[in-house]
Formats: sequence, C-alpha cells, structure tokens
Amino acid sequence: MIRTVFHSEDLPAAERLARFDDFLRHCDHPMAVTSSAPELFRATARALEIGPVSVAELTLSPSVVRRTARLIRQADPELCCVVFARRGALRVAQAGREAALGERDFALYDSSQPLRVRIAGRGTATLVRAHVPRALLPPRARRADGLLGRPLPGRAGIGALLTQFLGDVTAGTSPDGTAAPGPATAPYESGEPAGDAAGLGAVAVDLVAATLAHHLDEETPAPDAQGPGVLLLRIDAFIEEHLPEPDLSPRAVAAAHHISVSYLHRLFRTRETTVTELIRRRRLERARRDLGDERLRDLPIHRVAARWGFRDHASFTRAFRAAYGVPPSGHRRQGSG
Repeated sequence: MIRTVFHSEDLPAAERLARFDDFLRHCDHPMAVTSSAPELFRATARALEIGPVSVAELTLSPSVVRRTARLIRQADPELCCVVFARRGALRVAQAGREAALGERDFALYDSSQPLRVRIAGRGTATLVRAHVPRALLPPRARRADGLLGRPLPGRAGIGALLTQFLGDVTAGTSPDGTAAPGPATAPYESGEPAGDAAGLGAVAVDLVAATLAHHLDEETPAPDAQGPGVLLLRIDAFIEEHLPEPDLSPRAVAAAHHISVSYLHRLFRTRETTVTELIRRRRLERARRDLGDERLRDLPIHRVAARWGFRDHASFTRAFRAAYGVPPSGHRRQGSG
C-alpha cells in the first residue's frame, strides 16, 4: 500500500523546510533541500516498497535537492534511480550534464555520484522516482554513466512502459490517504499481498534493465567486422542479458547469432569452458549474490533459483553445493550471520 510518509500541511509554516530537510537526510541515501522562499515551502512524500524497489511520489514547492559527496560518504546503498515529472518543471544534473524534463520524459541518476534536482516554475511540482539496487541489474546496465543526467523519452517505446508503470503504482491514493480520483489502479491499491509486491518489484527491475539496455544499444556503434573476437563479446553480452530465461542453451545462443551450434562450440575451444558450463556458472554466481543480499532474504530459495533460470530446485541445490561447498540455505545463513 502506498502511504504518506511526510506531509508539510501538518506542520507550522516556519518549520516545514527544515523538517523536510531532516526527513531527506535520514533516508537510505541522504539528501538535502534548500529553497529561496522557505516561508512558502510545501512538501508531500508518498512511498511504496515493491520487493527490493522503492517507489515514491514527491510534491514540492520550487526548491533544490542535492546529494553531495559528503552525504554519499555518509550512506550509499548503490542505487540506480529513475525520475520524471508528473506535473511541473524538473531539472536533473549529474555527471556534468543537466536534463530539463518535459512531460513524461525521464532521467537516470546514480546514488554514488553527486546530484542536483531543481524543482522550478510556480506553485508545486510532482515527481515520481524509483530506486533499484544496482546489484539486481545486468552487469552492462550497471555501467550506464553515459546516460546519467540526460533527458530520455518516456512517451513512446520502452520508456513509455517504464514511466506508465511507475506512474500507475503511485496513483492509488491521494496525499491525505483517501482514494485518488481518476482511473482505477486496482493492482496497486491497499491489501495487495506480499507476493504481488515482489512480482511488481521484479517487473520494475526488468523494465529499468530493458530501458538501460535499449539506450545503451543505441549508443554502441556497430562493429565494422564480426570476427571471432567480436562475436565472442556479443555472445557474452547475450548470455548475460538472457541468464534468467530457462530456455537459454547453446542452441538458443547459436540461433540468436545466426551460427551453427558446432561453430559456437569451436569458438569456445579458445576458452577453458563450454557454453553450457559458462551459463551454469554465471547463473550460480547471480543466485549466490542474491542469497547473500539482506534485501532479498524474504525471497524463497526456489524463487531465487527460478529468477536465474533454474527449472528444478533439487538440481539447483546440487549444482550450488558442488560449486561452493555448501547448500543454498547454508550460504544464506552464513550471509545473515
């Protein structure tokens, strides 16, 4: 259930800016807020946790929100963040770039780098933001510095799916906790089972990963020639992207690259592994990482296995024990300890 976590109308006008600044400084990735008109400042924050993903809707008076190097040293949960304006004007600056966001356009920012978000215009603006742990994204998507602080289209294609989804999950109730007017958003309203929240979180992670992959592909120039070395790099990237799919196999990899299975195996003779072994090892590495993640400790082990393409829990347990010397449950207990 989305809930109001800060509402300035409950406070004296003279305290609102300072209290909201204190609220931001005690979040999981601390920020600070300033305003040229503190006596007129207003803010409402509504938040929703869907699995490992945190989604929020913020309504703010004109102000500047900053995440400085000092605040990063204070706490950094290593998040990939998406933000867009539902209403009003918004500017996002990071990595030497600044994005002026129009309606439904969005920007990406990284919790590990200094950030400035400016709420401009008159009256209040409403923005939606989502925090996704970088560890849950594919390796290539974690290296998206070239996309930070840039305006990205959110009105068509994969960007529209992302902004529509995030907009919908924050639209269930109004800031005072009553039902909001407008279209029904039944899947995201109160009473939602915990399993549904985990499922929505997985959708959010997949949408962010797909959006990053789409824009990174647009920026990657096509190679002049597809020699064996280049082809192996493309195959590596393909395997990383499709690890969660149970049907990922040498045949699927070969078909995706328009080569024969026998030629694929010949390419891998230059390595000390096979395609099948590489897929299994990388899946086990991802599952091992998830099992050691405190944020995912409530996710059942069989769901972790399925998340990384293992069809059968028993075979996953055997493979995990063979690789790491302990069963998955034992590794999770060690991580907790």
